Amino acid sequence: MDRTILSINNLDITFKTNAGAIHAIRGVDIELFEGRTLALVGESGSGKSVTMKAVAGLLDDNAVINSGRIIYRSREGKVDLLTLLTKELRRRINGQQIAMVFQDPMTSLDPTMQIGDQIMEGMLLHRDISIADARARALELLNLVGIVDAEKRLKNYPHQLSGGMRQRIVIAIALACEPRILICDEPTTALDVTIQARILDLIRDIQSKMGLSVIYITHDLGVVAKVADYVDVMYAGKIIERGTVDEIFYDPRHPYTWGLLSAMPDLETDDERLYSIPGSPPNLLHEPKGDAFSARNEFAMKIDERAEPPMFRISETHWAATWLLHPDAPHVEMPIELRQRLERSRKAAGL
Repeated sequence: MDRTILSINNLDITFKTNAGAIHAIRGVDIELFEGRTLALVGESGSGKSVTMKAVAGLLDDNAVINSGRIIYRSREGKVDLLTLLTKELRRRINGQQIAMVFQDPMTSLDPTMQIGDQIMEGMLLHRDISIADARARALELLNLVGIVDAEKRLKNYPHQLSGGMRQRIVIAIALACEPRILICDEPTTALDVTIQARILDLIRDIQSKMGLSVIYITHDLGVVAKVADYVDVMYAGKIIERGTVDEIFYDPRHPYTWGLLSAMPDLETDDERLYSIPGSPPNLLHEPKGDAFSARNEFAMKIDERAEPPMFRISETHWAATWLLHPDAPHVEMPIELRQRLERSRKAAGL
């Protein structure tokens, strides 16, 4: 059995705005296993980043946590991160135990500080270490993330580096205090395809060397297929399907997951146009009644308009929140085009 290192239980968050209260996170449950990679996927605005910002204590001032627990299992024991004051969270957890890599490195790096100083800053703050030892560790980290001529790069400023190099620097900063959990929020979005692949390989290589537990936040299912062990699919502030990467990619059960997979580019399809899920996500200023996906779901039933579906168990690791899985629901198959695509993918993967 995998050992849980982080669990989010019934997390519920509202944002106060001039237009009213936005119920952005609506009872989220997430589990991360030690040494494993979890991908949190969904459209923009589904609540992925907000959920992980709650873990890191980086929510905006207008956020109200209505309920929930975020249990981190450190080597010393369990702690509910939501019970820690911001100052204590910064001192005990951020950087040292849980680190975060954001999608745009230029918003994470200080343009007025040399790269070496930015990597050393966390070590000098959190560790009993000399400047000389911190500098030596910074050089090790630059080499670890694949920066050529590391000694020279320590004295560079962010604007002197390429986008791919800046993202590697951000990863080096995140790893400086040897955290146990690395949260990657769309870490390759701002990079070209070639550099994206290198960054993903880099994170995977570092994970195996350091024994990291990793959470990827992404809308790119191509990324998920390459890196994830488990996948949680998020929609309108809730987890609507979860499973192993093979279960989500080759046996998806929620119509929303079908839509996400159908929207992936496929060179072997006969379709001339790229599929997109019809409609738009609901406005959470006005919380939807019933299934939040029902207005966009061609297979929706009358019950979808009245009642929110529970999570139905498909296997020990696979669950989905759709009334189509109820024993009394009519039998509905995934679209034939998607089934053919998944069969091609399965054969290509040798499964």
